[in-house]
Amino acid sequence: MTGISKRLAQFVADLNYDDLPSDLVERVKLLILDISGIMVRARHDAESTPALINAVKRMGLTNGKCSVMGDTESYAPPAAALINGTLAHSLDFDDTHAKASIHSGAPIVPAALAAAEISSCSGREVITAIVAGFEVQIRLSLALNPSAHYEQGFHPTATCGVFGAAAAAAKLLGQDEVGVRNAFGIALSQSAGSMQFLTDGAWTKRSHVGQAAQNGLMCAFLSAEGFKGVDEPFEGKWGFFHSYAPNSEGDKATAELGATWETMSLAVKPYPSCRYTHAAMDAMTELLSEHKLDWTDIDEIEIGLPQTGWNLTADPLSHKQHPKNVVDGQFSMPFCAAVILREGGMTWDDYAKHLNDQDTRALCAKVDVVVDPLAEEEFPANMAGVARIKTNGKTYERFVAVPKGEPENFMSQAEFRAKFEGLCEPYLGSTGANQLANTILTLEETNSIKSVMELSRPQ
Repeated sequence: MTGISKRLAQFVADLNYDDLPSDLVERVKLLILDISGIMVRARHDAESTPALINAVKRMGLTNGKCSVMGDTESYAPPAAALINGTLAHSLDFDDTHAKASIHSGAPIVPAALAAAEISSCSGREVITAIVAGFEVQIRLSLALNPSAHYEQGFHPTATCGVFGAAAAAAKLLGQDEVGVRNAFGIALSQSAGSMQFLTDGAWTKRSHVGQAAQNGLMCAFLSAEGFKGVDEPFEGKWGFFHSYAPNSEGDKATAELGATWETMSLAVKPYPSCRYTHAAMDAMTELLSEHKLDWTDIDEIEIGLPQTGWNLTADPLSHKQHPKNVVDGQFSMPFCAAVILREGGMTWDDYAKHLNDQDTRALCAKVDVVVDPLAEEEFPANMAGVARIKTNGKTYERFVAVPKGEPENFMSQAEFRAKFEGLCEPYLGSTGANQLANTILTLEETNSIKSVMELSRPQ
């Protein structure tokens, strides 16, 4: 396990837009569209946003050179990356990578947007930098063994995300291999993110992803000015792999680098909840539609998940059956199941509608969650799930191996636009949301990212 830091840095420095397959470019634009819609909505609707914005203002970080999606103010670059990164993860509606068990857009796209605004970069340069950041972050998590990393108490989206953010920002600052590796070396000391938020509904899951974006951006700028970081941040004796998870397989970080694009394995979410809940939610929607089930007649619901999904969304069941806030709901399989049973789907607005609804809470108490052998067999390749609904003396069962939004069951551009418009139209209007979507979907034709960010300002 040697030379990993150098090889990853060389990949980032050498990557060109013309190296990217056309299907990869199209996929990245959809991913940018997806995360942008989430940022716009979270700027206004996430309960953690006012405290975040007020803190940034109190520190005097406004009137800068960078923009925040869905905001009319301007901000200092690190503040813009922090806010956009936190917003991108505040609805738990952002992309996921099943094997790596991470979200990629939230820490990386905001760092790239801030660096691009400062450097007046084109859409092609931004697409290239985001791919570089995605590949670095995803591969680091694969090498760590994400389940073991979680068991250590770390959130890999943030711990690996700071390196992806540093890669994207360093690329947009025009750094060579030495500069990118130096940015990684500085970022090693900024890699953080604790899973303790699961115990009490804290907002830190959102903020430490934003901090990964902020810190990655700052590491790239420090490196660009000659600040020296460690030479072997990943494989070194006290480097990332040795310190952050037992039994890391560092060579996975560079396996088929530049030939196999892990970015193409990113999935998107049709529901604003933990990705481990989605296969079972798909199963329930199919059963509801196929058998015309009425939620008022349902006696019991059993959901089967892989062990990692059960750990995050069902343990302890007594807590998960009684969510108190949005974060609780996002990581509660019983709550997500109850909403699906009542609505036939789930949108961001369902949290406000159902968290304190007594009928929904009564349904939560009917939901049991178990570790299912079939779902466990699919993991980590797929976040599978099974739903068993008992009603009127009958049991209806459906197993879903590949939830909607995974690469093998991807959303169409029309579905992406519908999700984007549903999130943005309350604040950008129909015309504004449509114009921003069209611009992002033709991002390779854009000469300045600043013009894109201006379209995200509320009407």
